[in-house]
Amino acid sequence: MAVNSKKIGVYVLVVFVVYVIITDPAKAADYVQIGFEGISNAARGIGDFMSWIADGAQN
Repeated sequence: MAVNSKKIGVYVLVVFVVYVIITDPAKAADYVQIGFEGISNAARGIGDFMSWIADGAQN
């Protein structure tokens, strides 16, 4: 039963994404840009943290 629920959830998500892309491509592009900015900020934060650790974890 859980596998069927997962398949249905993925299907609904894919249909929603396709709907957004078709109905408003500019808004879909904004969503993609927001996603990439979030990934970039997360990677920068991890890099800053690792640099802080490599520097001896000093303020």
